[in-house]
Amino acid sequence: MRRFFIDFSYDGTHYHGWQVQPNAPSVQAEIERALSLLFQASIRVTGAGRTDTGVHARMMVAHFDYEGEIDGKQLTYRMNRILPQDIAVNEVKEVAPDLHARFSAVSRNYHYYIHTHRDPFLRHYSLETHYPLDFDRMNEAASHLIGAGDFGTFCKSHADVKTTLCQVTEARWVQTSPTTWYFSITANRFLRNMVRAIVGTLFDVGRGRITLEEFDKIVAGKRRTDAGESMPGHALFLERIEY
Repeated sequence: MRRFFIDFSYDGTHYHGWQVQPNAPSVQAEIERALSLLFQASIRVTGAGRTDTGVHARMMVAHFDYEGEIDGKQLTYRMNRILPQDIAVNEVKEVAPDLHARFSAVSRNYHYYIHTHRDPFLRHYSLETHYPLDFDRMNEAASHLIGAGDFGTFCKSHADVKTTLCQVTEARWVQTSPTTWYFSITANRFLRNMVRAIVGTLFDVGRGRITLEEFDKIVAGKRRTDAGESMPGHALFLERIEY
């Protein structure tokens, strides 16, 4: 049996996340539908992780197993002819049989985009906010996440996870124009709702609603109810996965 990696991108606006849902559209279902149609057999794929409803991915990776040879360029072309316009396959390639889309990934990077001036061309992919935010304080708080270890505070309640330990190696706000910013965070793994909960809590820091000391206590407390609100999913992008 041979293993193949699919590198693809998607606009998550019309999907209930990556994972197959019983009565709702998902990106995984569309990928499996296209492959199964092309191979005239049931093909199941394993993704590098999950994204929630409305969240986008500039880079997502999934693997599938197949006995025969595959022309990666031809399959890429044929999948893009079948898939909806909001999903684009960038590459299909054969990899080592023991390489796993999820468990072999060493890091993932997410960006959360915000803009502080009304812009009709950003509204679908960035959060419009008019709060006065102190980004220096937000960046100082974000730096405390590196090496924090346990991120139970930012995990969705009753999530089915064995551990809430994550290794965050980057967490910072980046300004791209006078009115646009994004929060970049890199870790070996992410918990459900983790990035959006972190951004919501950093907003509380930037608005002066909590101090840096209180932020540290919230992180250490491991109680989701202490953290900030979960920010809307439309501004969140899975940007990069490293193997």
